[in-house]
Amino acid sequence: MKIQCLIVDDEPPARELLTSYIEKMDDMEITGQCGNALEAFAFLQKNPVNILFLDIQMPRMNGLELIKSLQERPRIILTTAYREFAVEGFELDVLDYLVKPISFERFLKSISKFHQYNILKQPAAVENKEEAFEKAYMYFKANKELVKIFLKEIIYIESIKDYVKIITPGRSVITYQRIGYMEEKLPENKFVRIHKSYIISVDKIVSYNNEEVNVQSFSLPIGRNYKQQFLRVLNA
Repeated sequence: MKIQCLIVDDEPPARELLTSYIEKMDDMEITGQCGNALEAFAFLQKNPVNILFLDIQMPRMNGLELIKSLQERPRIILTTAYREFAVEGFELDVLDYLVKPISFERFLKSISKFHQYNILKQPAAVENKEEAFEKAYMYFKANKELVKIFLKEIIYIESIKDYVKIITPGRSVITYQRIGYMEEKLPENKFVRIHKSYIISVDKIVSYNNEEVNVQSFSLPIGRNYKQQFLRVLNA
């Protein structure tokens, strides 16, 4: 099945450019085009979409407002002439942020990200998942900037009320995010929640017992309510 794409932009030339790019891709097709966000909202209620190419500055409702209004979201690639919305866009978990004019090479990088995401989150060949995991990363807002962290570098994640602390070799990053969101977004074959306050990297487990797990040089508690889930992932 081909990747279903929706283009939302109030400028016809911008829609035409993305259309020309998508038509070059054998595994993609355009399921719809909308000239404003309200039209797109109605379209998304009735039609399955895999990738939403979304402009930000549009009349009546902008692209970021559309994202916030959607209960179920496709993967979203923002397409805009304005760089200043990047931080807010990534906070809304967009897949990528393309600044106009958009080159075909940059477009292809976004599609590559989409395929990497699908490999990590859906059943696939083990070798493909491992290759994608090596390249996979997420952006996190910390100290008024976006910090890029490769998933393979994460040792564990700790919940601190409405924040999480992400531990990697040589540094830790604190960002405004709930641990439940992190649990949902991280690939379940690579990360497991062991406690209400901790998610760990499965690959970095050194040893464990009934009460704690050693992840590299860190000893973390195993919560009673998470023990079965932890053992199930280890035995998968």
